Amino acid sequence: MKRTLRIAVRRYGPFEEALRRQFEDFRNATGRDLELELAPLDLHPLHSALFEQEGLASGDWDLAFVVTDWLADAIQRNLLADLNGLGRLTEDAGAWTPALLSAQCQGTAFHGLPYHDGPECLIYRADRFRDPREQDAFQEQYGRALRPPSTWDEFAETAEFFTRPDEGLYGTVFAAFPDGHNTLYDFCLHTWSRGGEIRDERGWRVDSPASRKGLAFYRDLVRRGLVYPDPGSLDSVRSGEVFKEGGAAMMVNWFGFATSCQLPGSPLHGRAGIAPIPAEGVPATTLSVYWVIGLACGSTKKEDAFAFLRHLATPAMDRLGTLLGVVGCRRSTWNNEEVQAAQPFYADLERIAAGARTLPRSASIPRFAAIIDRVMTRTISESTPIETITREAQEEAAALP
Repeated sequence: MKRTLRIAVRRYGPFEEALRRQFEDFRNATGRDLELELAPLDLHPLHSALFEQEGLASGDWDLAFVVTDWLADAIQRNLLADLNGLGRLTEDAGAWTPALLSAQCQGTAFHGLPYHDGPECLIYRADRFRDPREQDAFQEQYGRALRPPSTWDEFAETAEFFTRPDEGLYGTVFAAFPDGHNTLYDFCLHTWSRGGEIRDERGWRVDSPASRKGLAFYRDLVRRGLVYPDPGSLDSVRSGEVFKEGGAAMMVNWFGFATSCQLPGSPLHGRAGIAPIPAEGVPATTLSVYWVIGLACGSTKKEDAFAFLRHLATPAMDRLGTLLGVVGCRRSTWNNEEVQAAQPFYADLERIAAGARTLPRSASIPRFAAIIDRVMTRTISESTPIETITREAQEEAAALP
């Protein structure tokens, strides 16, 4: 009877296709008599399967996709095996930038292979921005040149200009589905880009001048109809699809969605651009969140699982995943001529990633994310004053460690 590696993966087509291709290459290279079983799961079901249902400890999974938000909790609860205790993933000491190693490290232990990187950026319809007719119309209406917005006020004007419901086009798209994912990241970016923080010496911060201003901006764009309809039903993947299908002129989203526009067959092939995220009175900033593949502490096939991780860590497999739509993590991939020819955005990735911020390292991030989910849902669905929403949320956040 063949052995089967069971992998819990974030539901996303490029992840699934890349893992199947990479596993096929692994089996051909090693001759191991193994089968692959992928379980694609959306964010909440994935978190539940790994943590609430204790799948990492029970042996339900051999390997699992774990986002950096969840790593502190997983490490604190000893749910992921220490890969350093099993051997070396690679002999290349500089394979990954430090920003892609810190979240899964604790002391000398190492708890996950970097598999899919961010960071977030402004993604826009370069073809529309460089269209002379659009440029002339924008100049006439707003008295300035049409360019990727560098401030949130410019972002709102540009979104207003491109909102054309009769054409199925909106200025932007928000991913406001309450899955503890993009709502949290949007909240962070809108707060940081206005000079605020989400955590300080007093603990988690929801109620601040910067966060209130960011939420008011978020609500205003939704109320004015400048955002693709029903943002509360869209997660980050679906919002990226909306953009690729031509439903929005701009979005703040993951670098990977920009690269997916460049894949052969994409309706936006060669028609998208990237730029820094807008900011108000502070330098532009971004957020780095990445996915690792961790080895479940309860796996009974640790030797097989680690061997597959070693194969995934090679330059060839990181490059293969990248050409299939994953955002590879090795420096060698970012600087590869074939990758840059297919995906010109990679020429800027190391520079963008070097200046990215990360979320505070805390096991309470999932609980903080649940609070922010409610904040963002109330912001777009209620008329309750923003100050009331943030004050009530701050009372909840104050109880978190």
